[in-house]
Amino acid sequence: PAELWQQTGRWQAIDETMARFRDRCGRDMLLAMTHEEVVAELARSEIRSYRQLPQTVFQIQTKFRDEPRPRGGLIRTREFTMKDSYSLDRDEAGLQRQYESHYQAYLRIFARCGLPVIAVGSDVGMMGGKQAHEFMYLTPIGEDTLAICNACGYAANQEVARFRKTPFDGGSPRPLEKVPTPGANTIAALAAFLGIDVRQTAKAVFYTADFGVDESPKLIIAIVRGDMEANPTQVLNLSGARALRPAQPEEIAAAGVVAGYGSPVGVSHDKALVIIDDLVAESTNLVAGANEPGYHLLNTNAGRDYQPDVVGHIALATEGLPCIECGAPLQLHRGVEVGNIFQLGTRYSEALGALYTDEDGVSRPIVMGSYGIGVGRLLACVAEHYRDERGLMWPIVIAPYHVALVALAKSETTHAIAERLYADLQRAGIEVLYDDRDASAGIKFADADLRGMPVRLTLSDRSLKNGGVELKRRSGGDSRIVALDEVIGEVQAELAAGDRASSG
Repeated sequence: PAELWQQTGRWQAIDETMARFRDRCGRDMLLAMTHEEVVAELARSEIRSYRQLPQTVFQIQTKFRDEPRPRGGLIRTREFTMKDSYSLDRDEAGLQRQYESHYQAYLRIFARCGLPVIAVGSDVGMMGGKQAHEFMYLTPIGEDTLAICNACGYAANQEVARFRKTPFDGGSPRPLEKVPTPGANTIAALAAFLGIDVRQTAKAVFYTADFGVDESPKLIIAIVRGDMEANPTQVLNLSGARALRPAQPEEIAAAGVVAGYGSPVGVSHDKALVIIDDLVAESTNLVAGANEPGYHLLNTNAGRDYQPDVVGHIALATEGLPCIECGAPLQLHRGVEVGNIFQLGTRYSEALGALYTDEDGVSRPIVMGSYGIGVGRLLACVAEHYRDERGLMWPIVIAPYHVALVALAKSETTHAIAERLYADLQRAGIEVLYDDRDASAGIKFADADLRGMPVRLTLSDRSLKNGGVELKRRSGGDSRIVALDEVIGEVQAELAAGDRASSG
């Protein structure tokens, strides 16, 4: 029901990604994209005393997001399955313990699945709270960009990544001066025309912000130093808007700004919200647009020539910028998010009245954490990581079947042995996909490789003549003949070896 989300403010704050509808009685409803509100409501109804804390609840549940561009099979879909857990604690110290426990447990889960991941700091986004981490599988098909330092191990989603900033010394503030700059409508062209370093320029990036149904959209002028790019996620966070998009030319012009020659100088705060990077605030005598075609202003200084509404970190971390921790060059990598964890704090419990009574009889809000693994995404990433030109190569611990049993039986005797072997494997607790189709050996082998079960057993008239059953690992290596009375033990040894490899 919408009421829970309205109480926390997310009904108004989240854009069209939330699948809203009305039931037959006209009540506002949604297909939940996440379940913090529901868990907080559950805690409100069930928890009364500090003696009931800490707790952790979990579910494996369907989520819905009305994605504008679903892509990549199971990578980004409108309906998906997640493993969620939610921690409930009496204080921040308890949350920290549960957060760290989930952090380590998630690393073990992904290692157990055989998927290499890294944990990176991330934006809290619509979830809120004060800290979050994402678990990323590095792959060129990823839709997230990560900033990673190979020297010290710093890693963060590019949305929140920081880097060392060195102010450019422009000297003492000098008088503002308008100069002609014909055709210099880009930073590179401007610097070349004036013969200056791009670090001496201020770059204006324009967005249109959606503040919800109660406010009209508003132009945002984001200012970064000319050698840097604006980070739309940080601009969004500092603006307080619920969504951003690139501004259209007519929206820019309506605020009295000229695209290509734009700046906040002379722009009314009623027309636009001005957000500047902290490095711009620390710099002096930057060249900025004059809001007149073919002209720029020399020696602009924030605070003197224009008043920013917000100052903060809005510069995007790009390849080669110095690491915030050690100063070594950052590298950018693509990745797919397969899990995330959030320190929510008391945002949801305060909004929904999820309180407990402490030892002194004082009511306090429950401190919450939220943790999720995308089951479908995890599956897709494992498939991406374990494959070759013939098909999938499932790790033993998560393979849908342990063994692909291929029967190539021309005689009744061979068929009977294959049936008996199938039953024996099942009785031993080995999961078997038995291919007894009337199809050629080539088709059966190709299908077995495509499906990617860890071990393939082939039983045929020829294999029996050679001493038993042919055993081959899907991940590679030579096939070998195993005597019938040794097959169970050999398969169990293969499975145990694969299990140990994943556990390690």
